[in-house]
Amino acid sequence: MTLIRSLSVAAVLAAAAGLCAAQGAAPSAKKELALKVVQLQQAAIENTGLQLAERSVAPIVQQVGMVLQTRVPPEQREALAKDIQADIRKYGDETVGLLRERAQKLGPTTIGPLLEEKLSEDELKQVIAMLEAPIYRKYHGLSADMQRVLQEKLVADTRATIEPKLQALQESIAKRLTAATAASAPASAKPAAAKPSAAKPAASSPKK
Repeated sequence: MTLIRSLSVAAVLAAAAGLCAAQGAAPSAKKELALKVVQLQQAAIENTGLQLAERSVAPIVQQVGMVLQTRVPPEQREALAKDIQADIRKYGDETVGLLRERAQKLGPTTIGPLLEEKLSEDELKQVIAMLEAPIYRKYHGLSADMQRVLQEKLVADTRATIEPKLQALQESIAKRLTAATAASAPASAKPAAAKPSAAKPAASSPKK
Protein backbone atom coordinates (compact mmCIF):
# COMPACT_ATOMS: atom_id res chain seq x y z
CA MET A 1 0.00 0.00 0.00
CA THR A 2 1.45 3.37 -1.01
CA LEU A 3 1.94 6.24 1.39
CA ILE A 4 -0.77 8.31 -0.29
CA ARG A 5 -3.24 5.39 -0.30
CA SER A 6 -2.54 4.83 3.39
CA LEU A 7 -3.08 8.52 4.06
CA SER A 8 -6.33 8.39 2.16
CA VAL A 9 -7.58 5.42 4.17
CA ALA A 10 -6.50 7.17 7.34
CA ALA A 11 -8.45 10.24 6.28
CA VAL A 12 -11.62 8.18 5.85
CA LEU A 13 -11.13 6.64 9.28
CA ALA A 14 -10.62 10.09 10.71
CA ALA A 15 -13.94 11.19 9.22
CA ALA A 16 -15.69 8.14 10.67
CA ALA A 17 -14.29 9.04 14.07
CA GLY A 18 -15.87 12.46 13.88
CA LEU A 19 -12.66 14.40 13.54
CA CYS A 20 -13.93 16.80 10.85
CA ALA A 21 -13.98 20.31 12.21
CA ALA A 22 -16.73 22.76 11.41
CA GLN A 23 -16.15 25.43 8.74
CA GLY A 24 -14.11 28.28 10.16
CA ALA A 25 -12.93 26.31 13.19
CA ALA A 26 -9.82 27.36 15.11
CA PRO A 27 -6.40 26.57 13.57
CA SER A 28 -5.76 24.03 16.32
CA ALA A 29 -8.56 21.87 14.92
CA LYS A 30 -6.81 21.79 11.55
CA LYS A 31 -3.54 20.83 13.21
CA GLU A 32 -5.25 18.08 15.16
CA LEU A 33 -6.80 16.73 11.97
CA ALA A 34 -3.48 16.66 10.14
CA LEU A 35 -1.73 14.93 13.05
CA LYS A 36 -4.51 12.37 13.28
CA VAL A 37 -4.03 11.52 9.60
CA VAL A 38 -0.32 11.02 10.26
CA GLN A 39 -1.02 8.90 13.32
CA LEU A 40 -3.31 6.58 11.40
CA GLN A 41 -0.73 5.76 8.73
CA GLN A 42 2.30 4.97 10.89
CA ALA A 43 2.95 1.74 8.98
CA ALA A 44 3.58 3.66 5.75
CA ILE A 45 5.84 6.12 7.58
CA GLU A 46 7.86 3.32 9.16
CA ASN A 47 8.19 1.72 5.72
CA THR A 48 10.02 4.88 4.62
CA GLY A 49 12.78 3.97 7.09
CA LEU A 50 12.95 0.45 5.67
CA GLN A 51 13.19 1.75 2.11
CA LEU A 52 15.98 4.13 3.12
CA ALA A 53 17.98 1.31 4.73
CA GLU A 54 17.55 -0.89 1.65
CA ARG A 55 18.57 1.94 -0.66
CA SER A 56 21.74 2.64 1.32
CA VAL A 57 23.00 -0.93 0.92
CA ALA A 58 21.73 -1.61 -2.61
CA PRO A 59 24.88 -0.37 -4.43
CA ILE A 60 27.03 -2.61 -2.25
CA VAL A 61 24.87 -5.65 -2.97
CA GLN A 62 25.05 -4.94 -6.71
CA GLN A 63 28.83 -4.56 -6.63
CA VAL A 64 29.27 -7.72 -4.61
CA GLY A 65 27.19 -9.69 -7.09
CA MET A 66 29.34 -8.54 -9.97
CA VAL A 67 32.60 -9.35 -8.18
CA LEU A 68 31.38 -12.78 -7.09
CA GLN A 69 30.47 -13.70 -10.66
CA THR A 70 33.56 -12.32 -12.37
CA ARG A 71 36.48 -12.51 -9.95
CA VAL A 72 35.79 -15.23 -7.40
CA PRO A 73 36.34 -18.91 -8.29
CA PRO A 74 33.06 -20.86 -8.50
CA GLU A 75 34.06 -23.18 -5.66
CA GLN A 76 34.43 -20.20 -3.29
CA ARG A 77 31.35 -18.21 -4.27
CA GLU A 78 28.75 -19.91 -2.08
CA ALA A 79 30.72 -19.69 1.17
CA LEU A 80 31.80 -16.12 0.50
CA ALA A 81 28.25 -15.08 -0.42
CA LYS A 82 26.95 -16.49 2.87
CA ASP A 83 29.55 -14.55 4.85
CA ILE A 84 28.68 -11.33 3.05
CA GLN A 85 24.96 -11.93 3.50
CA ALA A 86 25.56 -12.29 7.22
CA ASP A 87 27.34 -8.93 7.25
CA ILE A 88 24.45 -7.31 5.38
CA ARG A 89 21.86 -8.84 7.72
CA LYS A 90 23.79 -7.51 10.71
CA TYR A 91 23.81 -4.05 9.15
CA GLY A 92 20.07 -4.34 8.52
CA ASP A 93 19.34 -5.47 12.07
CA GLU A 94 21.22 -2.47 13.44
CA THR A 95 19.83 0.18 11.11
CA VAL A 96 16.30 -0.74 10.03
CA GLY A 97 14.93 -0.56 13.56
CA LEU A 98 16.65 2.77 14.15
CA LEU A 99 15.36 4.27 10.91
CA ARG A 100 11.82 3.03 11.51
CA GLU A 101 11.77 4.47 15.02
CA ARG A 102 13.10 7.83 13.88
CA ALA A 103 10.69 7.95 10.94
CA GLN A 104 7.81 7.31 13.31
CA LYS A 105 8.90 10.19 15.55
CA LEU A 106 9.62 12.55 12.67
CA GLY A 107 6.36 11.93 10.81
CA PRO A 108 4.22 14.35 12.85
CA THR A 109 6.80 17.14 12.53
CA THR A 110 7.35 16.71 8.77
CA ILE A 111 4.22 15.37 7.07
CA GLY A 112 1.83 17.03 9.53
CA PRO A 113 3.04 20.60 8.88
CA LEU A 114 3.17 19.90 5.13
CA LEU A 115 -0.50 18.93 5.10
CA GLU A 116 -1.38 21.99 7.18
CA GLU A 117 0.57 24.26 4.84
CA LYS A 118 -0.53 22.84 1.50
CA LEU A 119 -4.14 21.96 2.25
CA SER A 120 -6.74 24.22 3.78
CA GLU A 121 -9.11 22.92 6.41
CA ASP A 122 -11.88 22.85 3.83
CA GLU A 123 -9.65 20.87 1.48
CA LEU A 124 -8.79 18.41 4.23
CA LYS A 125 -12.49 17.87 4.81
CA GLN A 126 -12.99 17.25 1.11
CA VAL A 127 -10.17 14.68 1.15
CA ILE A 128 -11.74 12.93 4.08
CA ALA A 129 -15.28 13.08 2.79
CA MET A 130 -14.79 12.35 -0.87
CA LEU A 131 -11.55 10.89 -2.23
CA GLU A 132 -12.93 11.09 -5.76
CA ALA A 133 -13.27 14.85 -5.61
CA PRO A 134 -10.97 17.08 -7.72
CA ILE A 135 -9.02 18.04 -4.61
CA TYR A 136 -7.79 14.46 -4.40
CA ARG A 137 -5.54 15.14 -7.39
CA LYS A 138 -3.93 18.02 -5.53
CA TYR A 139 -3.59 15.89 -2.40
CA HIS A 140 -2.15 13.01 -4.44
CA GLY A 141 0.36 15.42 -5.95
CA LEU A 142 1.88 15.98 -2.51
CA SER A 143 3.12 12.38 -2.31
CA ALA A 144 6.63 13.20 -3.48
CA ASP A 145 6.84 16.23 -1.19
CA MET A 146 5.71 14.24 1.85
CA GLN A 147 8.26 11.50 1.25
CA ARG A 148 10.95 14.07 0.44
CA VAL A 149 10.58 16.14 3.61
CA LEU A 150 10.52 13.03 5.80
CA GLN A 151 13.49 11.36 4.08
CA GLU A 152 15.58 14.54 4.12
CA LYS A 153 15.05 14.95 7.84
CA LEU A 154 15.55 11.24 8.47
CA VAL A 155 18.86 11.22 6.60
CA ALA A 156 20.10 14.31 8.45
CA ASP A 157 18.93 12.97 11.79
CA THR A 158 20.58 9.54 11.46
CA ARG A 159 23.65 10.29 9.30
CA ALA A 160 26.11 10.36 12.22
CA THR A 161 24.93 6.91 13.36
CA ILE A 162 24.39 5.22 9.99
CA GLU A 163 27.47 6.33 8.06
CA PRO A 164 30.03 4.66 10.39
CA LYS A 165 28.05 1.40 10.20
CA LEU A 166 27.85 1.61 6.40
CA GLN A 167 31.58 2.33 6.20
CA ALA A 168 32.34 -0.64 8.45
CA LEU A 169 30.18 -2.87 6.24
CA GLN A 170 31.97 -1.70 3.09
CA GLU A 171 35.39 -2.31 4.66
CA SER A 172 34.39 -5.78 5.88
CA ILE A 173 33.12 -6.78 2.44
CA ALA A 174 36.16 -5.27 0.71
CA LYS A 175 38.49 -7.33 2.91
CA ARG A 176 36.60 -10.53 2.15
CA LEU A 177 36.62 -9.89 -1.58
CA THR A 178 40.27 -8.88 -1.60
CA ALA A 179 41.28 -12.03 0.25
CA ALA A 180 39.22 -14.22 -2.05
CA THR A 181 40.45 -12.67 -5.29
CA ALA A 182 44.07 -12.63 -4.11
CA ALA A 183 43.93 -16.31 -3.24
CA SER A 184 42.54 -17.18 -6.65
CA ALA A 185 45.00 -15.11 -8.67
CA PRO A 186 47.85 -17.08 -10.30
CA ALA A 187 51.18 -16.67 -8.59
CA SER A 188 53.44 -14.16 -10.25
CA ALA A 189 56.01 -15.85 -12.42
CA LYS A 190 59.38 -15.68 -10.73
CA PRO A 191 62.42 -15.08 -12.91
CA ALA A 192 64.08 -18.40 -13.66
CA ALA A 193 67.49 -18.87 -12.12
CA ALA A 194 70.31 -18.90 -14.62
CA LYS A 195 71.28 -22.46 -15.47
CA PRO A 196 74.80 -23.45 -16.43
CA SER A 197 75.16 -23.83 -20.10
CA ALA A 198 75.02 -27.43 -21.25
CA ALA A 199 77.40 -26.75 -24.12
CA LYS A 200 81.02 -27.66 -23.47
CA PRO A 201 83.72 -25.11 -24.14
CA ALA A 202 85.07 -25.33 -27.63
CA ALA A 203 88.26 -27.42 -27.87
CA SER A 204 91.34 -25.33 -28.33
CA SER A 205 93.21 -25.76 -31.55
CA PRO A 206 96.15 -28.22 -31.27
CA LYS A 207 99.47 -26.57 -30.94
CA LYS A 208 101.75 -26.90 -33.84
